[in-house]
Amino acid sequence: MDNYTDTPPLWRRIIKWLLVTLGVLVVILMLGLLVLFRNALYHRFVTFPKQAAAWKAIASKPVPIPYQTGWNEYRGVSHSHSLLSHDSEVPWEHILKTMQETGRQFICMSDHCQDGGNAYNAQWRGVHDGVLFIPGFEMSHNLMPWGLPPDTVLQCGDKQEITTQLVHDKGGVSFVVHPEGKKDFSDPNLNGMEIYNLHADFMDEYETKGTMKQFILRFAPDILMNLGAYPDQTIRLMFDRNVRMLKVWDDLNVTRKMVGICGNDCHQNIGVYGVWQPDGSIKLRSPAKKDIPVPAWVQPLLRLVSKPFVPGAEAFRFQLDPYERSTRFVADHVLAKELSEAAVVDALREGRVFVAFDMIANSTGFVWMARGGGKQAVMGEKIALGPDTTLLAASPFACRFTVLRHGIQVYQQEGSSLEWKPTETGKYRVEAELNILGEWVPWVYANPLEVVAAG
Repeated sequence: MDNYTDTPPLWRRIIKWLLVTLGVLVVILMLGLLVLFRNALYHRFVTFPKQAAAWKAIASKPVPIPYQTGWNEYRGVSHSHSLLSHDSEVPWEHILKTMQETGRQFICMSDHCQDGGNAYNAQWRGVHDGVLFIPGFEMSHNLMPWGLPPDTVLQCGDKQEITTQLVHDKGGVSFVVHPEGKKDFSDPNLNGMEIYNLHADFMDEYETKGTMKQFILRFAPDILMNLGAYPDQTIRLMFDRNVRMLKVWDDLNVTRKMVGICGNDCHQNIGVYGVWQPDGSIKLRSPAKKDIPVPAWVQPLLRLVSKPFVPGAEAFRFQLDPYERSTRFVADHVLAKELSEAAVVDALREGRVFVAFDMIANSTGFVWMARGGGKQAVMGEKIALGPDTTLLAASPFACRFTVLRHGIQVYQQEGSSLEWKPTETGKYRVEAELNILGEWVPWVYANPLEVVAAG
């Protein structure tokens, strides 16, 4: 008797193997996505909800400040760009609205160097609806000069010492922007430097941690999955304490005054948006003032994610660095007599300023000062060393204070206030950290005050 096998037709076998192959490929793809997005998934469902709750819990427990400095405190931004910069489109009205919505009382502009010179009458100036605008430019030699008369014109091609001398003679201040590179700080007319810059912190993730491919693999999953639901926590992934730059700052302050400020570096230029054209097509643009070519076959896909057709209106926008988010990330708090350009620039010149990462918690009210011999001194000022000389710190929220002399830790204490007596002269500054899920996170960097010998 012959053996008989009922073999399926060839076309059925082909379909079967195609389905099996497709299933295997889908499984491999899903496993690959799980591996690629494993950290982002953990952040979405575990880390970020806990962080958000921890931030909220801190903000819900403010404590009164026991000390009074005798100054008014103003919170603002000290490095920002407008439509005058080659890589920003943000109009003045949008900047004003952002400052009001984020509770910032002043903004020191730093538009990129202009061809033909930087005219200090080209930007908004003075108080506009409660917000002080201070004109300024980011010069080609990494300077930010502020506090100059409106008839001032600075040339991009001038050497640094020529610019700083002119700024000094006109009563302004010169701050070093992006000091993370090699800089010559010997210029006596330099008033200060950025001790934190948001853009530099972002670039540090790429420059010190591998190739662009590795950078994308590390952050793209979180940006795609978590930016919408947890934008603040997602953008905070890039934060690093800049140990090297803080050391440079401390070393400089041993022999001179070098005021430390932050740089929000607001541009609103990392992203893409579309604009409806009269013919119903969508023009794709980068917020850095560049058009992006769009193949015809992409147009239907863009319409799927766009708002209703209105000629000339935005069809959609994906923005990694909206002005509001960059503004809220970090702030400069100055102690001044009034909200005026002269008063704020004077505070920056003297060092009556502290840097705070207010995205986590609003540090308004933070105090770093000294008392002794019937006198009082705040950041940037001096006080004589005596038997009753006491350094005082206070915070609106419980934190960990670290007192440093010339950059070296000399005392540390947890709580909402601190009193500590120094035993030697020198420059003393304080840092404050918040306890976020068991980790002490940098929150405030206050400028140093100087304890000098009696007499």
